[in-house]
Amino acid sequence: MKLLGGLVLALCLFVPLTSAKSTDVHYCNKKTNYVVKVNGLEIDPYPISRGKNTTFQIAAATNEAINGGKLVIDVSYFGFHIHSEDHNLCAETSCPVTVGDFVVSHSQELPGITPPGSYTLKMTMVDEHKKQLTCITFDFSIGFIAEENSKADM
Repeated sequence: MKLLGGLVLALCLFVPLTSAKSTDVHYCNKKTNYVVKVNGLEIDPYPISRGKNTTFQIAAATNEAINGGKLVIDVSYFGFHIHSEDHNLCAETSCPVTVGDFVVSHSQELPGITPPGSYTLKMTMVDEHKKQLTCITFDFSIGFIAEENSKADM
């Protein structure tokens, strides 16, 4: 019986480490025709490790030039909102953004006290006049240990 209990515990600890290496990106409102269309998402490393630098790269395209703006990030942990932050869009990509393809890249080290588990990130991009350009959500995991050379793709 102790062996079975140990096996169940080991599986519970192992499953978060083997979470999917790809993630789906969803628009916040499927009926909205956003100016910025998201083509892909890459998270490196994935799953994300506490205390290690993680890079989020969002491949996108726009049909309008963008002179500036901000990214509004909201993070939920198991459905509970836990964190918000704003970033200058021009610090995350080259401005002005011309019509066509571009990449938004953000790197951040999560504190060592960040609990492992499932998270949802909502990113809203607004221009310098506060017009919403896009809004996406995606799920990600924070593991117990680092997995080298793993990526999440759209």
